[in-house]
Parts: sequence; C-alpha cells; structure tokens
Amino acid sequence: MKEIYTEIQINASPTTVWNILTDFDDFSRWNPFIKEITGKTQVGSQIYVYIKPPNSNAMKFKPKLLKYEPEKEIRWIGKFYLPKLVDGEHSLSIKKLDNENVLFVQKETFSGLLVPFISGLLNDTKTGFESMNKELKREAEQKEMY
Repeated sequence: MKEIYTEIQINASPTTVWNILTDFDDFSRWNPFIKEITGKTQVGSQIYVYIKPPNSNAMKFKPKLLKYEPEKEIRWIGKFYLPKLVDGEHSLSIKKLDNENVLFVQKETFSGLLVPFISGLLNDTKTGFESMNKELKREAEQKEMY
C-alpha cells in the first residue's frame, strides 16, 4: 500500500469550500488536476472522474462513490483496469477550524499488485493534488472576499 497525503489551510468557510468542490461543472475552469467529475452524488453510485496529473497522460476512471457528506467529505474508490492491480481510495475532506477557516485534506490510498512499479506516476499525482489544493484555496478565498 502507498498513500499520498496533502493538506492546505484555506481562509474561507466550510460552505464556500464545499460549494466549489461540488460544483463539478466548473472544475475545468479552475482545477488543474481533476478536470471533470460527472454522475450522481449518491453513495454507492458510479461516478466518472477525468484527471490530468502533471507530466503524465490524462486518465478516466469510473469509481464508486463511498461517502458524500456535505461540508465534510467526498470519497470514492476506483481501479486501474482490473481490480487488485491498482486500486485507489480518494478523499477530499474539509475540517472546520473555525467559522472562517478550514483545513482541506486530499489523500489517496493505493493498493494492488502494480503499486510498487508506479512511483513516478504517484509523484506526479501528488504534485497534481498540491496544484489543485492551491487553486482551491485561491478560488475559495477570492469568493470569501466578495
């Protein structure tokens, strides 16, 4: 198993951050990593996720939504081609620090037979998480100002 963990403090309310994270139609405008999410936000449903890690090819996944808790967390699990080759459980979490500040955590836990052989892709993925986090912070703090 391998985990990628990133976090960033955002000077915005949980509601503001959540609204940006769940406005999937706007991802292509501000999000440099997750370019598109479509599907029902109902736990157990399949969603479609299109990512573009830096220095890597874009990838499409059809993960299963595991958790959708407003203003707290979105979590899904997906697989790369076949189950048990590379499975990834991805989460986007908002932790309220106070009414005007949150800690945004983005992480993914990878498991499967091929995980030891994809370290380069995992490094690019971490860079993609960090880029997305910075842009989410910029977007949320800008919205809080207006």
